[in-house]
Amino acid sequence: MVAEDQAVSGARKDLFSRALSAPGRLHMAAHSHHLWPDVTLAAQIEAWEDAAVLADHKWDKALGQVYPAAQALVARELSLPSPDTVVFAPNTHVLLTGLLSALERPRPIRVLATDGEFHSFRRQAARWTEAGLIAPTLIDSAAPDLAERFLATAREGGFDLIFASHVFFKTGRVFARVWDLADLAGPEGPWVVVDGYHGFRAVPTDLSAVADRIFYVAGGYKYAMAGEGAAFLHAPPGFGPRPVQTGWYAEFGDLEGPPGGVGYARDASRFLGATFDPSGLYRFVAAGRMLEAEGLSTAAMAAHATRLQARLLAAIAAGEAGPLSEAKILNPPGEGPQARFLALRHQKASAWKQALAEKGVVVDVRDDVLRVGLSIYHDEADIAAFRAACAGLPD
Repeated sequence: MVAEDQAVSGARKDLFSRALSAPGRLHMAAHSHHLWPDVTLAAQIEAWEDAAVLADHKWDKALGQVYPAAQALVARELSLPSPDTVVFAPNTHVLLTGLLSALERPRPIRVLATDGEFHSFRRQAARWTEAGLIAPTLIDSAAPDLAERFLATAREGGFDLIFASHVFFKTGRVFARVWDLADLAGPEGPWVVVDGYHGFRAVPTDLSAVADRIFYVAGGYKYAMAGEGAAFLHAPPGFGPRPVQTGWYAEFGDLEGPPGGVGYARDASRFLGATFDPSGLYRFVAAGRMLEAEGLSTAAMAAHATRLQARLLAAIAAGEAGPLSEAKILNPPGEGPQARFLALRHQKASAWKQALAEKGVVVDVRDDVLRVGLSIYHDEADIAAFRAACAGLPD
């Protein structure tokens, strides 16, 4: 893991002028749909113009320039040894189903996970279970000793696939010891898959020591500020060389396979599907290059968000944010990395969300948990405005 004593010098609202110009809105959900920076509009237009001007040859640029630039951004952010281990897809669901298809084990596949995984895994895993394709063991994600319990169960053995989030999407808890699972992983099993969607560009992450043994899945929709269509998977070499679920893009490049059989690329493109909308990758590259050019490292942005979280928590504790003082904070600040959102549990969370929406304040709710996400387009004035809006919430 990487740590930097660095903070953004003030909010960077200038980078989000178009999104922030939407009238009557206070966006406090940067963890959900992160606002898009201005540079992504130019990228979206560039994608359209390339399609119009280059026509069939747009793929020469999309796959020959934009795609490798996106891979390189991911590799630099995660300290991967090579960008060739990164493959992109329209969403993480496509990547997860392709990954499972590459696991050549007798069914049902024995899976260790938690009960707090995001819906892209939760729903599919439930259906796989119904169909007899997997046999899951689920650890309580709310357990105070989650890390120890999960690691102890994993070390008992008997699993083909181990799946866990780096940052849990509902509670904001950080599974800082998830990387210890790499010690158990191998090409013959078990495979370790880390859902990094709430960690990528939110929590400084260095995979250099474990990149040869774990899968890591994330994307552009949240803290990468790029929106849809730019999910990615880091696939360690030698793991899953021949996914059963495969598209024709996976047969480009240096292929290997049985004589007369279906060939696959040797790098992460073995997990590729077929034709896709490349505009998400244009936006992903534009946003990533903007962050690098502006010196907005993940550590710096996280420090800025943490400082604002402290302001908000102090206001809540002082009773300045109305009934939010009655909520249980599921991810209070502590040692180590922090999620980029606060998770507040209360039976009236949904009612509070609706009441805030009527005031033009955007937050979101997962079951009975109100989530408030902060980013580099927030400042102290936004915290004050949010606190004032919460002061009038129904008890």
